[in-house]
Amino acid sequence: MSDTVESTERHTIAVLVDNEPGVLARVIGLFSGRGYNIESLTVAEVDANGARSRITIVTSGTPQIIDQIRSQLGRLVPVHRVNDLTEEGPSVERELALVKVNGSGDRRIEALRIADIFRARAVDSTHESFVFEVTGSSGKLDAFINLMRPLGLVDVSRTGVVAIARGEEGLLA
Repeated sequence: MSDTVESTERHTIAVLVDNEPGVLARVIGLFSGRGYNIESLTVAEVDANGARSRITIVTSGTPQIIDQIRSQLGRLVPVHRVNDLTEEGPSVERELALVKVNGSGDRRIEALRIADIFRARAVDSTHESFVFEVTGSSGKLDAFINLMRPLGLVDVSRTGVVAIARGEEGLLA
């Protein structure tokens, strides 16, 4: 008898919830209480009139665990809709990072050259440092940050993934 090992998959899940105190804590509690990891989490109000917010969660697990996550999220009282953007077809994912690099001379010039290649913008500059703003896929941000390490990387702040399905359907509709 052979054991089959299910592979871990990365999923981006969008959740439409009531914008009220404690909702995020309940969603996070669902993950922590069951030992599920959250790789990225973003939250913002998307419908002020309807008092609704969108929570975008990036998580990984076996197909069975992902099914459990979707099902359990759907049962939470303030949740209106759960969409697994990974399973439901094409979507657009982006992340933003602010990356601070210290350096002078050739290192400074190289940091600017790499930033140009990645279409990163210098949003702050001193004689000794830059703060770059870079947007794109998580992989693109990882690559940019890794290239900045030997040039004087001192700080990184990332937003986490935001995502939206392509096509006519929407989470609010």
